Amino acid sequence: MRIPSWLPGVVFLGIMGSAGLIACDSQGPAEEAGESIDETAEETSETMDEAQDDAEETYEDMTEDE
Repeated sequence: MRIPSWLPGVVFLGIMGSAGLIACDSQGPAEEAGESIDETAEETSETMDEAQDDAEETYEDMTEDE
């Protein structure tokens, strides 16, 4: 059976993420800032996805009328 090329990366990230959760009990200011940046990036990504969906719907509506 052939191992997918992405599997080792996923396993590595899972292990590193688990180690990070175990190693850090309290958050420092840098970690809090990082989480804030992550949340902002996630919200921005969601907003962009919604805008893209809206643009696609508008385009479809415009092309249906023709």
